[in-house]
Amino acid sequence: MLISTVCAAVSAAGLGIALLTAYRKRFLAATRIAAYALVPIGLVLTGVIDWVTDLVFKPSVWAGFGILALSAALFMISRAVERRRGGTRKERRRAAAAGRPEALAPTASAPSLGSPRQAERPKAGKAKPPQGDGEDFSDIEAILKKHGI
Repeated sequence: MLISTVCAAVSAAGLGIALLTAYRKRFLAATRIAAYALVPIGLVLTGVIDWVTDLVFKPSVWAGFGILALSAALFMISRAVERRRGGTRKERRRAAAAGRPEALAPTASAPSLGSPRQAERPKAGKAKPPQGDGEDFSDIEAILKKHGI
């Protein structure tokens, strides 16, 4: 009831200001002020003000908003932790069962290196590099032979 009275007073004051503005021959501004002044009384007559006051002044409504905010916060926290861990538990179990490590881009292909037998071997017609000291490259040759290159 008090809010309805306040809205009616605000509308009356706004219409008074609109009349003074129209008296000064600023009709466009006066029309705009009158339009704004009629909004509070229109809200009271449609019942929107009663709905808003019930919404604002009821503790159960604020408790509902608090629970919704808590739910949203928990959801965002769980998504952030899931992203940080690298997927859901189900996805990690599938990857472990498949015997493959989780990939950042699972659809990306591995580099195509081929087997050592497929590697191109030097042709016999090419000149061999000069061999000065065989001892300098013996360690490297041993490593290459060990890996089958």
